[in-house]
This record gives sequence, C-alpha cells and structure tokens, in this order.
Amino acid sequence: MQVIGSVEEMQKTSRALRAEGKRISLVPTMGYLHEGHLSLIRIARENSDAVIVSHYVNPAQFGPGEDFDSYPRDFNRDYELCEREAADIIFRPSSEGMYLPDHSVFVVEDSLSDLLEGAHRAGHFRGVLTIVAKLFNAALPDCAIFGSKDVQQLILIRRMVRDLNFPIEIISGPTVREHDGLALSSRNAYLSEKQRREALVLNRSLMRARELYDKGERDADVIRNTVHETLKEASGSELDYADVVDINSLRPVKHLDQPALVVLAVRFGNTRLIDNTVLAECNIEL
Repeated sequence: MQVIGSVEEMQKTSRALRAEGKRISLVPTMGYLHEGHLSLIRIARENSDAVIVSHYVNPAQFGPGEDFDSYPRDFNRDYELCEREAADIIFRPSSEGMYLPDHSVFVVEDSLSDLLEGAHRAGHFRGVLTIVAKLFNAALPDCAIFGSKDVQQLILIRRMVRDLNFPIEIISGPTVREHDGLALSSRNAYLSEKQRREALVLNRSLMRARELYDKGERDADVIRNTVHETLKEASGSELDYADVVDINSLRPVKHLDQPALVVLAVRFGNTRLIDNTVLAECNIEL
C-alpha cells in the first residue's frame, strides 16, 4: 500500500491508473477509522480497481471553539486498518499542501447548507464542500463513497457534483452501529461511560419514530413530539435539533405523504453526536 503526501503526486498517480484503464474510487476520511469507514472501503473495493483513502483532518470545516485540536488522530493504527482492508493508496496531504497561505476560493451552496447542521455550525459546509472538491481534483476518482450517517453532508455533496458537473459517481454506505444501536463515530471516543449509556437515546428515539410510521402515523408533529420526548430520557444531554424534514428540501414537513428524514443532533457534555433515519421507502439514493 502506497502513502502519498502531495496533490501533485496524487494526480500523477491517478492519471497513470486511468491510463491503465483502471476505475478509481475515493473514500474521504478524517482518520481515526472505525468499522463505518472500513465498510465504505469495502464498498469502494467492490466498485473499483484502485481504492484511495484520503486521511486529512480538515481545519476549514471546524468552527471557533470546536474540536479541531483535540480531534482523535492515530495514523499508524489507520494505516494498519487500511492495509487490512486492501486499500491501494492512502492520500495524506499536509495542510500547507491543501491550503496555500493566500487561499481565497471556497465552494458555497446557497439552498441547503444553512439548515440543520449548518444552522448550528456556521461555515461548516463551506469547509466540507471545499475540501471534498479539492480531494476530487487531487484523486481524480470515478466514484466516491460516503456514509449515510452524515446525511446532510451526503445530500450536499450530491448537489455539488450535480451542479458543478463533476464526472464522479457518489455511492452511499449505510450507517454502521454498535451492537446496542449507537451509530459509530470517531467522536464516540470522547464519551464517558455514563455519556455512552445516555447516547443510546439517539437510536431509541429514531426507532420509536419508525415504529409510529410503520403503524400508520402520518402526522409529522406526532412523530416529532415523540422524538423530543424520548430524547428527554437522557437527563445529561442538550438538544441542538430534532426534526422531521423533507428529503429534498431538508425543511420541516407537516404530513408524511412522501419520504422524509428524522434528523437529530444532541450534545453529551462537550461531545456532539448526530443520527438520522429515513421514513418510507425512498427512491432517492442517499
């Protein structure tokens, strides 16, 4: 497995792979890999001849007071995991290589990025879309694999690819959970034992929403209120948002006559976790 540290070398390597007729996949990560990331690498392997895993903690998507400096990092461990999953290349650029001192161009989406996560993390998606576009231009992939837990991110990346005409297929992987239902996240490492138990309320609230829907409930307010009441069971938590939204516009809905998302973000101490579920069969690939 090869480790590449510069954009120029990454582009040169990808062009050579393309010249050999190989299909290239990219799995963007910020490192500290878990089973969710590894599942995306496996999807990438199934869909390509050469798998590139990017490994970069992107400062542009962290706001003031967020956890950029404390974000967990362990490259040696991540290297071993990528090697075990038969990745071909780890693209590990430096911040100096990704953002020049006078960097001044960013990718901004004007319809969906100020909602939900964007309403609580100003500028977050500007940083996400910019780094993803830069990774696409560095790795030159035919397809890129993203997890569905970060559902708003996934929707925005699909919109960017569509609107900016990137010749890249976006493939999604399902949310991977612990045996007790907690969605895997690198930030789970921050949780105390008590917070880890309390965090189970996230999946519990989503399961109750789905149970209501499956029993025929179509009033979004009923499902929304049930989610809010369930989240109150974690006394040490602080709610950022919990809503039932249209799967296209990401805006709140009143009646569930089409596929919708239940989305939530909750803080446990200094740790902020997100999760979601889709209500109804969905023709839109997430």
